[in-house]
Amino acid sequence: MQGTQLIARVAAVLRRVGSGASEGATTAEIAAATGLPRSTAQRVLAALAEEGFVDRDARRGRWFPGPELFLLGSVAAERYDVTSTARDVLRSLAEKTGESAFFSARRGTETVCLAGVEGSFPLRSHVLHEGIRFPLGVASAGLAVLAYLPVEDARDYLGQRGEELAATYGRHHEATPLARRVAATRRRGYAVNPGLIVPGSWGVGAVVFDRAGAPAWALSLTGVESRFNGERTAALGTILLEAAHTLSRRLARR
Repeated sequence: MQGTQLIARVAAVLRRVGSGASEGATTAEIAAATGLPRSTAQRVLAALAEEGFVDRDARRGRWFPGPELFLLGSVAAERYDVTSTARDVLRSLAEKTGESAFFSARRGTETVCLAGVEGSFPLRSHVLHEGIRFPLGVASAGLAVLAYLPVEDARDYLGQRGEELAATYGRHHEATPLARRVAATRRRGYAVNPGLIVPGSWGVGAVVFDRAGAPAWALSLTGVESRFNGERTAALGTILLEAAHTLSRRLARR
């Protein structure tokens, strides 16, 4: 690997390590997620470890973000961190609904979960956690963002990624059924994930716009199916849309 290809692969490795949250990731998991041969992934990880960008728990054989990422992230947070603005909105959502509330950011063709607040209801969905990434159209946050992209951009994305999404997340993520969910999201204003990633684990998502009116972030509520069926889904969607509107206005003023 040379030049931009090498940089892209290293970035993919770092993203997979970062999305492992407190569990970290094994070399085999990182290789599978990035499409690298295991030996190549091992060499990239070893080089990153030498520079302090990743750290390996030798006992568990798992990789975690390293101290250099913390230092760089601390500097970048001064310019890019918006989670402090979203925290009280998340707390309010969790208190009002009893469900877990999350804030995600769009990064290219993915969403990454930046922050979450657990709800009071004892049964919870465990699909989302801070640091996890999903392609657009997967999970309620990614579906909400995809639905509010320009129509042609969303159509092109579905045409290019439909087969790949279906292979990874199941046939409900093929281009045609995903396009139907995009259209339904536009009609309702909020997205619904009816247990398509983990059976019985539902989510509702609403897009948060930047000052230019582009879909840059999303709020979502997650929980068990029995708490989301029927009229309550619409009620949760309404609450979420109000919160997303409030947060959009706040972030536009930053």
